[in-house]
Amino acid sequence: MKRIASHLIGVDQGDLVLFSDYENDGEMWTGSGERERVVSVAFSQKYRKPPVVHCAMSLLDLATGPSIRTDVAARDITENGFKIVFRTWEDSRVARIRVAWMAIGELPDDEEWELY
Repeated sequence: MKRIASHLIGVDQGDLVLFSDYENDGEMWTGSGERERVVSVAFSQKYRKPPVVHCAMSLLDLATGPSIRTDVAARDITENGFKIVFRTWEDSRVARIRVAWMAIGELPDDEEWELY
């Protein structure tokens, strides 16, 4: 559990298309084996410390036939942003993916002084 020691809690969220590979015969649609797509996301405001980030697929467009093998996660979380990582493997054919995300964390206090 992450404890947030502030009354200044910030919640940021978004929903973005990571790729649409069926339009241009991209590797997620035509390839096989392990494949990965990484997209950087910037928060709308800087957090005081790295927040907790949750990612979920909000659109999953796959070919019929092969097994569905997908994984989505948040990686490299900082005060300013993070990376969404989508992975698939073997014979899965992924046309497009949209991922919704939410970050919850402590915001800086305008009345708190930082001494250098």
